[in-house]
Amino acid sequence: MFPSDEILKKVNDALDALPYDRRPSSLYEPISYVLSLGGKRIRPVLMLLGYNLFREDPERIMMQALGLETYHNYTLLHDDLMDQADLRRGHQTVHRRWDANTAILSGDSMLVLAYQRMAQCDARHLPAVMQLFTETALEIGEGQQYDMDFEMRNDVTEDEYIEMIRLKTSVLLACALKMGAILADASDEDARLLYKFGEKVGLAFQLQDDLLDVYGDPAVFGKAIGGDITSNKKTYMLINAINRANAEQRSELMRWINARDFDRQEKIAAVTSLYDAIGIRQLCEQKINSYFDEALLYLDQVSVSDERKQYLRQYTAEMMKRES
Repeated sequence: MFPSDEILKKVNDALDALPYDRRPSSLYEPISYVLSLGGKRIRPVLMLLGYNLFREDPERIMMQALGLETYHNYTLLHDDLMDQADLRRGHQTVHRRWDANTAILSGDSMLVLAYQRMAQCDARHLPAVMQLFTETALEIGEGQQYDMDFEMRNDVTEDEYIEMIRLKTSVLLACALKMGAILADASDEDARLLYKFGEKVGLAFQLQDDLLDVYGDPAVFGKAIGGDITSNKKTYMLINAINRANAEQRSELMRWINARDFDRQEKIAAVTSLYDAIGIRQLCEQKINSYFDEALLYLDQVSVSDERKQYLRQYTAEMMKRES
């Protein structure tokens, strides 16, 4: 069994060793750049930790883990373009460093590379792996579309929002853990339980991401604070602020949501002040803790010893203690 820091080192070493010797280099340089920016590598680490619950040789599925990380970074590259974001992990986004057309084409090539890397598993597991990966990729696209649709609506419900982040974020963490279990020949029930565990952790993780977008430190968070506020993203926080505000607070919120011309910092400060007054930070923190507690109940049921679960349990606990 390997602790998460050793697994992370194995992932980073393997990513660094990936060759990009196809031509033209101008297509592959942005891909190499994106994958070199670091990050926590949460999805490949989860896949390898999930595998390591049942088997002792996680390096055997490293290429599939790298495929999942390649896919994840492809989605980030295109998300940044759609959001017109300037920074990712403290570095220029691809469409800023190069241009939008390069971001689109290199991103498309990343998706193909992700499938190529995922498909390098043994023939026995290939159908289940590709079915899970393809279904997950479709769900993530659906989640992204809901996210875009919600920007044009002011009546998004909390349940709709939770389903959107389940699709956009949670299912990829769940996929990572279930894929690790599949490749380790775990039982169908253990694979299902790990999927549910990852799904609930993912909900907690995304809600925490929403929280940090308002209250985080950009130097730690890796991107500018307040992007969700300035783009009127219907987050758990905004939805509940609208629902829980008094008449005066709701009027001010709607004024900022409907404003076409505004000073970015002024809007962020005003909406954050409203969140403070309404108690949205505390509400969001309670929801995060609730989902994480629910996740642990699924992990408890996986049919391996608590000793074998210790590194996965420890890793997900650390995920939820990111600095703000």
